[in-house]
Parts: sequence; C-alpha cells; structure tokens
Amino acid sequence: VQLQASGGGLVQAGGSLRLSCTASGSTSFTAFTMGWYRQAPGKQRELVASISRLRNTDYADSVKGRFTISRDNAKKTVYLQMSSLKPEDTAVYYCNRLTGEPYYWGQGTLVTVSS
Repeated sequence: VQLQASGGGLVQAGGSLRLSCTASGSTSFTAFTMGWYRQAPGKQRELVASISRLRNTDYADSVKGRFTISRDNAKKTVYLQMSSLKPEDTAVYYCNRLTGEPYYWGQGTLVTVSS
C-alpha cells in the first residue's frame, strides 16, 4: 500500500490549505482509523488529527478549532482542512492508519507558514 500526500505549500500566517492523502494498492481503507501526522524540523512526528471508520474525529490541542479532518472512503482519501495557520504549523505532513501497523510513510507534503 502506498500513501500519497499532497496539497502542501507556502502560505502566510492566517491562511488556509487543504491536504489530501490517497491510499493505493490493496487495502481495507474503510476499516481503518486514519490520521494526519506532522514532523517539524528537529522534532518528533506527532499525531494532529484522526478519523475513525465511523467518522469520529479527534484533534491535538494545538490544532483544535483550526483543522478539520475528513475522509472519502470511495476514493480511499483522507483530507485535512487547515485554517488560521500559524508559523508553528510548519512541518512535513503525513497520513497513515492508526489501526494495525503503520504503512510505509512516504514523502509527506511540506507546509510552510510564513509570519
């Protein structure tokens, strides 16, 4: 299974971006809780948002009220709508499943927020 994240870029503080992550290959995507993670330079990867197969969502305190995770099971895609972005949101963003062993992480997508 491959996870392809996209949608990152350079944005000014206060701006918005929408990230997408599509799974390809043989996967029971609909059965998994999926999550968006990020890794800032010099820091460990952290989970910022998750969505269960029943679309229950959870967020890290640092992004609550600003980020929204969603999923389209037919497209095997999970989204992250990011608003009111802050410079501290700058990181490489990845998606992966929280159910079972993680898939290969892939390249992720870089989000850079300028002040």
